[in-house]
Amino acid sequence: MKLISIVVPCYNEEEVLPLFYAEITKVMAQIQEKHSDTDFELLFINDGSKDGTLKEFRNMAEKDSRVRYISFSRNFGKEAGMYAGLQNAKGDYVVVMDADLQHPPKFIPQMYEYVLSGEYDCATTRRVSREGESKIRSWFSRQFYKIMNKISQTEIVDGAQDFRFMTRQMVEAILSMKEYNRFSKGIFSWVGFRTKYMPYENVERAAGTTAWSFKSLFKYSLEGIFAFSTAPLAISSLLGIVSCLIAFIMILIVVIKWLVWGDPVQGYTTTICVLLMIGGLQLFCMGILGQYLSKTYLESKSRPIYLIQETEEFVQKNKEQD
Repeated sequence: MKLISIVVPCYNEEEVLPLFYAEITKVMAQIQEKHSDTDFELLFINDGSKDGTLKEFRNMAEKDSRVRYISFSRNFGKEAGMYAGLQNAKGDYVVVMDADLQHPPKFIPQMYEYVLSGEYDCATTRRVSREGESKIRSWFSRQFYKIMNKISQTEIVDGAQDFRFMTRQMVEAILSMKEYNRFSKGIFSWVGFRTKYMPYENVERAAGTTAWSFKSLFKYSLEGIFAFSTAPLAISSLLGIVSCLIAFIMILIVVIKWLVWGDPVQGYTTTICVLLMIGGLQLFCMGILGQYLSKTYLESKSRPIYLIQETEEFVQKNKEQD
């Protein structure tokens, strides 16, 4: 039997989980009808949800033996959720997807066919439209991909999603990257492997509200830049060189004006503005250096990426002991 693990990181997804479960069970039955040697496990990750998400997991695990879940001790972020899912998945193939149905389960059978053919190690979706998003958010998203691909040696396909169907070999390659500061979009591209991109139109959430605000997306994009590019350090060095050249030219101009025309140095306001500009540049460059230093500091601590508070196995053992 070939086991397919479907990993679903969740944060406050109580409303949409029944809808997701209904859809994913239909897809699993569809695949098993065509491939009788295929079995499934549903691995849900509760990333410190504050609603009834964990309760939904418990109910599903009681009714369906294919359902497993891991509940974190607090919110560690989606990256930690995906890593925990990949690390604990038992399947020969692993699917990573969201529960909000913006990653349509109907694509999974076709993904399986692509990977099963042996031509690809991974099948993923690529969003070709951003209907339903604000124009400002869509514009910033496109700019991020453009900037990222220019300053990084790791190419990230515009619109590529975390919704992926992967072989065990690719999953093990991803797990070998044990960094604390994770940016999965970059990691998926960095490990390589043959990937099939499937275009699809943007889909609205089936229920609930997204936890991704513009601020959190902006911070996430910075994580990606600092994780897969050292260009900001080069930019800060370039700014320092340019500032020195401008200062040197200005000194020559002032000296020549004083020697040739006897023009005294004037301009209190100009002097203050120049000092503020230079000080701002220094702080900006120090901030960039500080970001890289902070990432190094966090990596050196070797803290766990996540902590588990409860799983369906813990609950089952406790029941047996009682």
